[in-house]
This record gives sequence, structure tokens and C-alpha cells, in this order.
Amino acid sequence: MMEEKRTKITGTLITLLGGTFWGLSGACGQYLFNYEGANSKWLVSIRLLIAGLLMVLFYLIRDLFQNHTVRNALHIFEKKRDVLDIVLYGIGGMMLCQFSYFTCIQYSNAGTATMVQYIAPALVMLTVCVLERKKPLPTEILAAFLALSGIFLLATHGDVTHLVISKETLFWGLLSAVTVVFYNLYPRRLMKDFSAPYLLGWAMLIGGIVLCPLFRPWTYEQPIHSSTLAALFAVIFLGTIVSFSFYMQGVKMIGPTKASLYACIEPVSAAVIAAVWLHASFEPLDILGFALVISTVFVLALSKGIVRR
Repeated sequence: MMEEKRTKITGTLITLLGGTFWGLSGACGQYLFNYEGANSKWLVSIRLLIAGLLMVLFYLIRDLFQNHTVRNALHIFEKKRDVLDIVLYGIGGMMLCQFSYFTCIQYSNAGTATMVQYIAPALVMLTVCVLERKKPLPTEILAAFLALSGIFLLATHGDVTHLVISKETLFWGLLSAVTVVFYNLYPRRLMKDFSAPYLLGWAMLIGGIVLCPLFRPWTYEQPIHSSTLAALFAVIFLGTIVSFSFYMQGVKMIGPTKASLYACIEPVSAAVIAAVWLHASFEPLDILGFALVISTVFVLALSKGIVRR
């Protein structure tokens, strides 16, 4: 009994920490944009390439030591369909999701970008209903209504005649939410044969390989200070490898529904860190919009409709 309780407490804590690191990653991205002269093209290219390379190297080295070969680490490239799926997942899911999210941060702030992206669970639910040709449950309809209401308040503060956020913020934020739908639904077949961290590593590496020649981050005259390196460490290591690992361990220890609920600390931590550290300002109607968006996750938990990006 005590062991079970200890497991639940540990799972809860590491899930909360993982979500906090996700929020910290967005805030550190905002710091790089606002104070270090970086942009999303440079940051996302670097993030995906380095994080993906580190994760793939982990599987290659582990496979080499355990099996004296790297065949298992390269197993996803043995079938043409798997190769096509991981490439599409890396580009259409991982790459576009990360680029649109950080571009939204560049035009606004970490809190707003994360909140807008958090309408994704409701979009996933609606997409599944369409694909499976089933009527949404009352809780799912409520979740969609709350998500749309939250975005409406964030974008207009209740005045339909004008936007209080830039068109770029709204566009990139909504695009990031749409790509989260693809990110969550497309690799379902792959996940039957491969672990999520394994797919994540290859998807990031593929996304980075595609972005680097496209945006050529090495051509940017980006000053590198100790603060730049610290922020990059938070974005690449804490906000990618550690946060995802903590979340997956939390799923294992306390279950996916509870883990997804506790991971809702991500947008809250992003908003709080952005406000306290980076002096981002939020109006009362922004806070209400945040609350409506986050409430969709709790509503969807009632119908087991939770997903993670």
C-alpha cells in the first residue's frame, strides 16, 4: 500500500516537473527572441537537429553495446512504409509543430502561444469523430465550445470588431494546434511497432535535417553568450529530452489520463514564467481565455480524449 502511494506521488511530481520544463522551454525561446536577437528559423533548426541527434545517438550506442550491432536502432528504415511514415511524421508533425509554435512565441509570448496550441485536444477529438464517423459525446461538444470560446477571448477580448493579438500570432498559433492534431494521430500505426521516444528522436532528426538546408542557421550572425547557451540548454535538453522522458514515465506510473491532466501545468508555467521573468502582460480577459482553454483538457478527461504533443 505504501509502495503504491509512493509510486503515485513520484509519478505526479515528475509529470508536473516535465510539464513545467515544457513551459520553461517556451519561455526560454521567448527570451532568445526578445533579448538575444534569435528567430524561430534559427532556434527550431538548431533545436530539432541537436535534440534529434542526441536521442538517436542514445539508441545507436545502446544497441551497439547490448547487441554489438545498430540494426535495432535503424529498424524503422527496413520497410518502405515505415520510412515514408517517419519522414511525413518528422516533417508534417514534428517540424511544422515546433516551427509554428516558436514562431507564434516570436510574434507574441510563451504563455499566449502555449494557450492557443492547447486547443489541440479538442481538435483531435473532433477529427477522430469525423474519421470514425461517430457523433461527439456531450462532454466533447462542451470541450470544443470551451476551446473556441477561450480562443475568441484571447484574440478579441470579446469585441468582434478587432483583434487584440496580431494576425501573425493567431495564424501561427492555430497552425501549431492543427499540426499537433497530425502529430498525435498520424503515427498511431508506427506506435504499434516502435516506442514513442524512439519515434520522437528520429522525427526530430529528420525535421532538423530538412530545416537546416532550408533556413541555413549557420548563416545567421547570432551572438553566442553564456545566457544564449543556458537558454538553448533549457530548450533542447530540459524542454525536449528531459520533459518528454519525465512525462512518459509519469504515464507509466499514474496512467495517461492523470498524467495529461497534471501536464496542464505546461501552459500555466509558460504564462507565469513569461510574466515574472520576461515581463509579459496579460489582461483579465486573457486569464479567462486561458482558463477556458485549459478546462477543455479536464472536460475531455471525462471521455478519455486526452492527447499530448
